[in-house]
Amino acid sequence: MLQVKVIREEKRRIANGLRKRNWTAKQIRILDQILEKDDQRRATQKALDDMLAENNRLSKQIGQLMGQGKKAEAEAMKAQVSAMKEETKQLEEQFNTLKTELEELLYNVPNCPHKSVPKGSGEEDNKVFKAWDGPLPALPENALPHWDLAKKYQLFDFELGVKLTGAGFPVYRGKGAKLQRALVAFFLDHAIKAGFEEVLPPLLVNEDTARGTGQLPDKEAQMYTFEKDNLYLIPTAEVPVTNILRGEILQEDQLPVKMTAYTPCFRREAGAWGAHVRGLNRVHQFDKVEIVQVEHPDRSYKTLQQMLGHVSRLLKKLELPYRILLLCGGDTGFASAKTFDFEVWSGAQQRWLEVSSVSNFETFQSNRMQLRYRDADGKIQLAHTLNGSALALARIVAALLENNQTPEGITIPKALQKYTGFKIID
Repeated sequence: MLQVKVIREEKRRIANGLRKRNWTAKQIRILDQILEKDDQRRATQKALDDMLAENNRLSKQIGQLMGQGKKAEAEAMKAQVSAMKEETKQLEEQFNTLKTELEELLYNVPNCPHKSVPKGSGEEDNKVFKAWDGPLPALPENALPHWDLAKKYQLFDFELGVKLTGAGFPVYRGKGAKLQRALVAFFLDHAIKAGFEEVLPPLLVNEDTARGTGQLPDKEAQMYTFEKDNLYLIPTAEVPVTNILRGEILQEDQLPVKMTAYTPCFRREAGAWGAHVRGLNRVHQFDKVEIVQVEHPDRSYKTLQQMLGHVSRLLKKLELPYRILLLCGGDTGFASAKTFDFEVWSGAQQRWLEVSSVSNFETFQSNRMQLRYRDADGKIQLAHTLNGSALALARIVAALLENNQTPEGITIPKALQKYTGFKIID
């Protein structure tokens, strides 16, 4: 969440950033509500501190009076202290209420977009940051979409997934399952080679963890919830992995911290059905390898570019045409300051499919998690957090199958063959 100090000192910048997210003047008034609530909290804190100090002063005087044999005066002062304790308790309750109300207001304000993020209402206003300048795959006549290829070569089964769970939970079989496992190993190996530590996190997280990365209170409708245990199935490995450092104070020379994780991901994606999300284009469970970095604020945007390079190299090795979009303010995620999306070309569908988002959250997540570092002067500062999909498998598989189909079968990119153990699906 945004820092109250930043809102107080840079209110105009924050308001302009919220306008990029298409917030109205009425919505932006929440900034004034936050500052007013913080003023009340600070005033209550001062009154509480003053009363505690007076309480301590009187308590010392009581000891002195008792030592001087002035019992009556001491008893009178004890009665005064006792009355002050009740007032102190009321002030503490008032302070805690104001603190909670302030946090609730802050939780409902999204991150302020970076100055380079363009204005826009939605995905139609995103800007092409890097266009694909090479040839697109030349497919044979009557090329099949991946859902038909899956049936033809028995790679995954949507009907069986419905039988076992419900719509949006495909069952991978045979070479389809092997292809999934190969891609996971391929992505992890390249992340580890790039200096990321592999982590295998839990698939269920508690409320504090979900709140720490911004899933709560923004994305409850997209998450599967276990109400009895108050736990959530993760929508991405970003959630548990970033929270590993929640509440920690790192030393400056420990930055950056680089972690990678493979996990299944679970998203309800309510109301997102139609021809454009057929097959693997949108599912409720999919596999993904995530890369996460905790970085020094001075270096985080350089690191963001390095992460774009990492994802680009993966797609080049898989021989997939891709482009990079810079998301506009209206399409940037709640917690993100700047996000790039990678899209790959789906030959049979003749459309671009999103396969990765790479984002810088600046201090938005670290402020929620109190993820900090001690700088060279000994001051405690908030770190910047970044993450990216490297990569999400479902649509990668869709593009690989469609773009590499031939009359003889589906060829496997050379870089992936040592992981699959086969060169063609026939």
